[in-house]
Amino acid sequence: MGGRTDLPVDPVLAAAGAAAAVAVSFIVLVKGWPRSRFADPNAGLPLPQAITRVLDARLFVQAVRAVAAAVTVFIVAVAFLGPAETVNNLAPWVLYVVFWVGLVPASLLFGPVWRLLNPLRLLHAGLCRILTIDPEAGMRPLRPGVGMWPAAGVLLAFVWLELVYPDEAVPVLVGLLMVSYAVLTLALALIFGRTWFSAGDGFEVYSTLIGSMAPFGRRQDGTPVLRNPLTGLCAVPAAPGLGAVAAVLIGSTGFDGLSRTQIWMTNVPPDSIPLGTATLLGLVAIVAVLFAGAIHLSRRSMEQTGGGRSPVRVLHPAEFAHSLIPVALGYVVAHYFSFLLFEGQVALVLISDPFGLGWDLFGTSTQWVNYFLVSPTVIGWTQISAIVIGHILGLSVAHDRALTLFTSRDAVRTQLPIAVLMVGITLTGVLLLLAV
Repeated sequence: MGGRTDLPVDPVLAAAGAAAAVAVSFIVLVKGWPRSRFADPNAGLPLPQAITRVLDARLFVQAVRAVAAAVTVFIVAVAFLGPAETVNNLAPWVLYVVFWVGLVPASLLFGPVWRLLNPLRLLHAGLCRILTIDPEAGMRPLRPGVGMWPAAGVLLAFVWLELVYPDEAVPVLVGLLMVSYAVLTLALALIFGRTWFSAGDGFEVYSTLIGSMAPFGRRQDGTPVLRNPLTGLCAVPAAPGLGAVAAVLIGSTGFDGLSRTQIWMTNVPPDSIPLGTATLLGLVAIVAVLFAGAIHLSRRSMEQTGGGRSPVRVLHPAEFAHSLIPVALGYVVAHYFSFLLFEGQVALVLISDPFGLGWDLFGTSTQWVNYFLVSPTVIGWTQISAIVIGHILGLSVAHDRALTLFTSRDAVRTQLPIAVLMVGITLTGVLLLLAV
């Protein structure tokens, strides 16, 4: 499984141009963005009442979760009972392509779709009724300081499996992974209540964060609205572990790019788990440390000038961690864009004969993957554009947050280290993307 890397784009020129675009964008923000524009969480145009009634109907929610549960059971059955070869078994393609990668555009367009579809929420509600457990409170409260740290751990484990472990797509392993994750998540949700899904279900947290940039969202009173995507992003709470989630996503795509470089492929065996693990963890840690370092420099700058509110309380990494979400999204789009386009076609082929019995349920079993669906040039510039736009949006929301905390002049001072960080990551990210 993998996307195209044979892209007709000069990596050095592309990286330099991308970094310059981000730098120029920061200058434009400084000159033309003197006040906050996205601080109102209740902004947006309410959707028609008919749509609201459907979305909020308990029967609708239960129905879509029941369908998702049935599909999940079917995929698990295919993993255990379908063809033993990865290339012929639908389950790995559904997990790593349709679900993991497809969750991104679905959430970006429609909001936190996995929170709506999550079949584990339906099973949790049923188990709570059987065991007479309060589904909201569980058996004990989850400490507020936990935040999104469990979700960061789940996502790190998953990207390790996807990018480092050499047999990640073996069908039986995929089935065991899905069952084990469901059992563990349900057990923890029974203990800590529904809060666990928004704190420890890595995939729901992932979908929710990406969904914060969707054009559809909800006001604080729950009203569905059509809104500016950055309004939803700026409303993301500064929860503990938010920066860790973003660091995992950015660091893992960096590892994906690094592992495709000629230097890596020449010198590192493809099944080197220790080196792959150490490198993945190292890149995630580097992203986290660089971001925390940028915030520290911003804090020091404010301490020296004494501007605005108390910098020790305000300038915490969590205050600006939401600015990493569009950056992470840009890298995810860049690294998985061609992967979804091409490998997603394999899932369409395999769905016609999921158990390898010679069926052709949907007339697709004899189709071939069309690798000419999109040209390499389009892929290359789409990937570079995704990275640049992600960093520009990250700078924009960080600048907007700073304007809510400080005067315009002080806000610029706090953002200089973050801007330098964004430019540096852009330069490095494009070079790794193009597998220099």
